[in-house]
Amino acid sequence: MDWEAILLTTRLALLTSITLLIIGLPIAYWLSFSTWRYKFLVEAIVALPLVLPPTVLGFYILVAMGPRSPIGGLWEGLTGGHLVFSFGGLLIASVLYSLPFAVQSFTSSFNSLDRHLVEAAWTLGASRLKTFFTIMIPLSTSGLITGVVLSFAHTMGEFGVVLMVGGNIPGVTRTASIDIYDKVQALDYASAGKTALFLLIVSFATLSIVYGFNKRRIYGWPGR
Repeated sequence: MDWEAILLTTRLALLTSITLLIIGLPIAYWLSFSTWRYKFLVEAIVALPLVLPPTVLGFYILVAMGPRSPIGGLWEGLTGGHLVFSFGGLLIASVLYSLPFAVQSFTSSFNSLDRHLVEAAWTLGASRLKTFFTIMIPLSTSGLITGVVLSFAHTMGEFGVVLMVGGNIPGVTRTASIDIYDKVQALDYASAGKTALFLLIVSFATLSIVYGFNKRRIYGWPGR
């Protein structure tokens, strides 16, 4: 197995999950409480990566971050480097690709809250920010963990988007899924099978932890 690719993939998945937790919570909060008439357009944009082919999404991200684009040009002017074919560009692409997995889980968790508790906190003088951190977050723990873990597991198996944006640079953008593809192309099925089995075990373990945690929170007793 290519442990360098596995470690890079794990680092990418962790950073993606943390980033989505930070930017996904405000988006989910707005989607849950906004009364804007055209909110469904934002919901459609957030969910778009679920139905858009990865190569199509990767192509548009590649164009948006290219050196001739405003974003890529600004980044190059500030840092002297390129976003495309870099770990930073890979992280941005992964965040956009896994965005619906986090935001939809967060939103569903917020929507399931008892609004009377939230409104009671507002009535008693608590600010929206204090209510968010002292009431909404503790009561939405299972949904938040689900969103973060799903984002992590999804990023671990990314292929099309990361290949389009990051290429295949060992130690920089070569992820485990790309390594599997390279091994299959080289007819090295033994090495490809080991890496694939590792990703299968990681994905199964993370999902089992999520479902087990949610079950214990619902039923309260480990033996039920």
